Order: sequence, then C-alpha cells, then structure tokens
Amino acid sequence: MIGERWALIVLRELLLGPRRFSDLRADIPGISANVLTQRLAELEERGLVRRTRLPPPAAREVYEATAWGLEAEPVIQALGRWAARSPRHDPTLPLSAVSILMSFRTMINEQRAKGADLRIGFRFGAETFTARVKKGRIKVARGPMDDCDGIITAKPTELAGVVYGGAPLELLGTEGNEAAIRRFVTLFTLPPKVETPSVAS
Repeated sequence: MIGERWALIVLRELLLGPRRFSDLRADIPGISANVLTQRLAELEERGLVRRTRLPPPAAREVYEATAWGLEAEPVIQALGRWAARSPRHDPTLPLSAVSILMSFRTMINEQRAKGADLRIGFRFGAETFTARVKKGRIKVARGPMDDCDGIITAKPTELAGVVYGGAPLELLGTEGNEAAIRRFVTLFTLPPKVETPSVAS
C-alpha cells in the first residue's frame, strides 16, 4: 500500500491537512516532479489520498489524506519512534513543518505534560499551525493561530535543535507568554538509543 519509495513520506506530509503539489515537492527534498505525480496517483487509486479544490478565495487544487489514509498516523509514529533509537539518528537533518510537528505528537512525554494546558502557535514561513497540549496529549491543526499562549517563529530544524538538541530558546523567534513556551519545549523526549553490538576486529 505504501511500500514504494517516497509513498510513506508523501502520506505523512498530508496528515496535518491539504497540500498543494508545489508545497509537497518543496518539503520533500530529493523527490522529482514525475515521481511525486506517480506516488500521488497511486495513493489516490488506493483510497489513501484524494484531490480536492479549496473554496474561494484560494480556489486551488490540493491533495489531502482520506479518513482511511489518516489512520496510518499511528504506524508512522511507531516507525518514527523506532528509527529515533538508532545511534545514527540526527535531529539536525532537514525537516518539514509537518515532520517536526508530527514528531511532537510522537515524542510527547505524558508525565512531563501532565497538568499542562497550553496553546502554542507555530509560524514556519507562510505556514501556520496551532498545538494544544491538554491531559498529557497534544493535538496539532494547520491554520490561523487564534488565542495562543505563545507563538514560535522558526525553521523546523531550529525548533528541533531547541527541543531535542538542547539549543537555547533564544535561537527562536517568540512572542507571547515566554513561560508557556519554555514549558512547551521541555515536554518531548527522544527514546533511548539502542545498544549495537561491537564489531569484532
């Protein structure tokens, strides 16, 4: 269903809402227009993705995950958590906005998030999202950043460096309640690295 090269990544990029073809290509480094067209057509044929048109004033064609396609999120999360245990995992590699926000949905530490009630907005270039943390869980939605405790403006890799790499918060653009933002960035933990057997000389 999603075993061809790029198929899983294309579907992942649609988990937080509809995307234009050009946006998908920009956020998936290394994929050609022809291959992206082919993967989208295959995913559409299999019932995981559909083409639709946004209402005016946007009035543009976009791709979105179907309800069944969205059911793949736990699978993608499990793969992400599994892969992050690799000693070679590098959180500084290029990330899309969807990638970093999906990682938050995967890596939230329910104990740390216990009792937190936060709304944090994210601005990645022209894209905006809002994350809501409540009852140890996190929900993320693409769209206007309304009634947020704080807003973070950054590149996804910069945000990953602060959340997972211990870089200072001051590297990010922030506005609003700084205490809320500082708490938010402490709520996520990567799983422990796997111990790989040493190679005999």
